[in-house]
Amino acid sequence: MPVDISIVVPLYNEEESLPELVDWIERVCAEHGYAHEVIMVDDGSTDSSWNVVKQLSEEYTTVRGIKFQRNYGKSAALNEGFKAAKGNVVITMDADLQDSPDEIPELYRMIAVEGFDLVSGWKKVRHDNALTKNLPSKLYNGVNRWISGIKLHDMNCGLKSYNRKVVKSIEVYGEMHRFIPVLAKAAGFRKIGEKVVVHRARKYGVSKFGWERFINGFLDLLSIQFISRFGKKPMHFFGLLGTLTFLLGFVATIYLLIGRIMGGVDFGLTSKVSFYLAMTAMVIGTQFFLAGFLGELISRNAADRNHYLIEETLK
Repeated sequence: MPVDISIVVPLYNEEESLPELVDWIERVCAEHGYAHEVIMVDDGSTDSSWNVVKQLSEEYTTVRGIKFQRNYGKSAALNEGFKAAKGNVVITMDADLQDSPDEIPELYRMIAVEGFDLVSGWKKVRHDNALTKNLPSKLYNGVNRWISGIKLHDMNCGLKSYNRKVVKSIEVYGEMHRFIPVLAKAAGFRKIGEKVVVHRARKYGVSKFGWERFINGFLDLLSIQFISRFGKKPMHFFGLLGTLTFLLGFVATIYLLIGRIMGGVDFGLTSKVSFYLAMTAMVIGTQFFLAGFLGELISRNAADRNHYLIEETLK
């Protein structure tokens, strides 16, 4: 039978919350008559989470499970869940019960009826520590909006819904789960919306993320922006940067040499420093240009050099 909704739940050491979460999801989907599946991806848990998943899959025919040999991270878990998803709409949520399954109907409607490609949850009222989580999160999301141009208040919210085409068109790796809307936009999916969702206080366990996620996240955002713009044309970035740097150094060098020949420039300490800086600029410019040239060669020989996302074909 066709599946309306695939609910992907990445988890790591969440044995206590899983039975309650699945029961809640099942009640919500039954009330609205959704044909659904729950894909639970165990990211190398060291507790009894996988045994709980196996028990739940025996109790509920809608529950499927994927277990990693070791901990690979949330991005890897989501990527495998996306590969396995069969539903027309895919919804992701965390396993710690801080995301409410009661949000499923509206998240589904915004994709299936309103035609959004992606809808991200916005935890407008948070039940986290204001100093260690809330304030850094606001600053972090502000920088994300400025760099990516995507006007979302909470890009890292785990509660999201997707059109099936989106999850089948992107690859989530490293720690890129924080920037799935950016990946979707880079793949050509522009209708990205937001929904205020309930953020519940943590009932079991402890948070699995620390301060390092903000630093890593910022670096990942820069990587995505660069790859999405210049991944298939690195020469456009490095070649232009190298040419401008080389020309700047070249013009400065010629100016200093002519000044020396004409007797207008004394090659004292200051002038020597200027001359060496100009020569360094020429060397760096050449290196940038060569980096772009090598990047272009690698790009041209990559297996996916002609991989493009085709939305529709007419005969």
